[in-house]
Amino acid sequence: MNNQEIYDLIACFDRSTAQTMKLATQDLTIELTRNGAQFAQSAAAPAERGPDVPSPVQKTGEVISAPLVGTFYAAPAPDRSPFVAVGDQVKAGQTVCLIEAMKMMSEVTAPCDCVIEEIVKQSGELAAFGEALFRYRPC
Repeated sequence: MNNQEIYDLIACFDRSTAQTMKLATQDLTIELTRNGAQFAQSAAAPAERGPDVPSPVQKTGEVISAPLVGTFYAAPAPDRSPFVAVGDQVKAGQTVCLIEAMKMMSEVTAPCDCVIEEIVKQSGELAAFGEALFRYRPC
């Protein structure tokens, strides 16, 4: 299964009403769940735990989230400047980035007049549905 087939599978799952999906092949197992999906715990013995790793600090505040699964692009083209930078004041509806999914570009816009406080993703990275792309402060 190649990357494009995986992206297509995820996009189909996003469009469906299914809460969970699991696909297993010889080489790969993919399990997708929506927020709030509950799983029954198995009676198998718990796996051995490795050394405790501190959990990352959860930042709070308003976020602009990915409306679909795809590749995050901060600029309209590789040789152009980004749509926004940290500290920029943007208007409601202003384009802040692009998400490419299945060779289609989708604009992501600011939900309100705000100041961009953090750009969470790097240009070219894969963004999951609902994943934070930007942190902002309304103004």
